Amino acid sequence: MSTTTRRRRAVSDEDKSARRDEIMAAAKKVFADKGFHATKIADIAKESGLAYGSIYWYFNSKDELFHALMAVEEQALRAHVTAAVGAGPQSDGEASFRTAVQATLEFFEADKACVKLLFRDAYALGDRFERHLGGIYERFIDDIETFIVIGQERGEVVAGPPRMVAYTLAALIGQLAHRRLSTDDGVTASQVADFVVSLVLHGLRPRDVGPTPFLAAARPAPSSGGQS
Repeated sequence: MSTTTRRRRAVSDEDKSARRDEIMAAAKKVFADKGFHATKIADIAKESGLAYGSIYWYFNSKDELFHALMAVEEQALRAHVTAAVGAGPQSDGEASFRTAVQATLEFFEADKACVKLLFRDAYALGDRFERHLGGIYERFIDDIETFIVIGQERGEVVAGPPRMVAYTLAALIGQLAHRRLSTDDGVTASQVADFVVSLVLHGLRPRDVGPTPFLAAARPAPSSGGQS
């Protein structure tokens, strides 16, 4: 919001909830721009248009504010993926798997500040946030593991400890989301989802059935001036 005009103190529960949301939105922007360590409560107060001391009516510290913000981002991500998967056919495990991967990548691409919070700042904060982050990550693994177990039961996913497979996939998605902060490699989130699902289900070895949409998009066009 970045204004010098100070507003009246929230009184009703509804106003307090709205004010808390405003503070977290301002904090998210400042954290993403400056990083956790460089951000001061005064920066967040300025961005939200509140007096410095007003922030402490809602959060005891910068750490507590960051924890609350990460929890909200986790809930938003899980709700987005659940809604996307629920809108598709439930009988097609591979399609649901692909939808979940695409929805995750699209969520991060629409909210790059969230990627910075979860994949840039959070892991640089040390032991203070390890337990909180571990809980967020484990719940994300839980969601992926559900798809892995279903896929294994249907014979669509290679046999192996489903938790280990889920961790592998989560690491892949996280690294791709972080990379796409700086470059999209010339492909869309949908094409990346095609690649991830193909990689998980079929490995790196090329198949005879033709290239995936990702590979087709990434493959350079043949030269028209070549020899016949």
